[in-house]
Amino acid sequence: MNKLFPLPDILLGLPVLLLLSLGILVIYSSDPQLALQQAIVGIIGLALFWFFSVISYDSYRPYIKPLYILVIVSLCVVFALGVETRGSVRWIELGSFFRFQPSEPAKLALILLLAQFWAANLPTWKNVIKSFLWVLPVAGLVFKQPDLGTAVTLLAIWLVMLVGANVTVMKMVVMAASAALVAPPSWLFLKSYQRERILSFLSPQQDPLGNGYNVIQSVIAVGSGQLLGRGLGRGTQSRLRFLPEFRTDFVFASISEELGFVGAMIVLVLYGAILLRGMVVIKDTDDKFGSLLVLGVLAMIFFQVTVNIGMNTGILPVTGITLPLLSYGGSSLIVTLVSLSLIPSVARFGRRAMVEGEYLD
Repeated sequence: MNKLFPLPDILLGLPVLLLLSLGILVIYSSDPQLALQQAIVGIIGLALFWFFSVISYDSYRPYIKPLYILVIVSLCVVFALGVETRGSVRWIELGSFFRFQPSEPAKLALILLLAQFWAANLPTWKNVIKSFLWVLPVAGLVFKQPDLGTAVTLLAIWLVMLVGANVTVMKMVVMAASAALVAPPSWLFLKSYQRERILSFLSPQQDPLGNGYNVIQSVIAVGSGQLLGRGLGRGTQSRLRFLPEFRTDFVFASISEELGFVGAMIVLVLYGAILLRGMVVIKDTDDKFGSLLVLGVLAMIFFQVTVNIGMNTGILPVTGITLPLLSYGGSSLIVTLVSLSLIPSVARFGRRAMVEGEYLD
């Protein structure tokens, strides 16, 4: 029975399931219909999580470049057929109940592509530049939507996987210096609202009803939860709509208000458990391709969690990055669960030796 239906990785599956359940519960307290939609997508995502976790990650190799090309095409299609929401064109309508966001699978496609590339190549300057050229068109198209948060996430994945490829410290220093030189001119390419978000982060009180509003309301929500919170469904900031996007970008502030410091710490501990499980798998994995895959997934999760919680607590600018497994959104949830399935797949197949035609631990 276990050979036909292998058991999931409980050390990863449990925190994933708890975070997903908490997210659906928080959404349900404000809108049962949206919670039902999220639950349906979550069940589909968990099925995909299990399915891909019991398939050898090595079998994905032939499909990596086609997936990358498909992502590029879909990101281009967004500009022709996409739906505009709040000035951004990020989604393609698929029926009346689901919107597909191509920038989400772009993260997974890049993780797969970069892992395959660095598993087969040395970290020379030529290959560093070549790897960046793989990332550039994807990040550029996402930035054009505009979606600064996801574009920066793609660059963060690239940087962390460079470290995993054993790029020398000197190369990292040179790249950091180059980025410092490029950063000031890049200010000119930001949309006006993106510049205002950064400036409002530095001094939100200067425009409390305008650009600083989101940050101020989020910090109020986090602080008002105190130790145990106001109670599920009783958060005044979110229920009275003072807190914007309380099911997506600012869901952590909503959780902190309703479940307090204890609830926020539970969220952090669960994310920590996911990251710890991933690091243990990297340590125990003999295959470079597999370890790079897990590192890329951990980089994506860690960066999104850090930036999202940072902007919810007012210590980082608002960039529109969702909180994995907790924020409302079908595309994000599906891609996150499929990406996380790479961790148990590498744990299962990455350190097995073929002996007499059978896989043995």
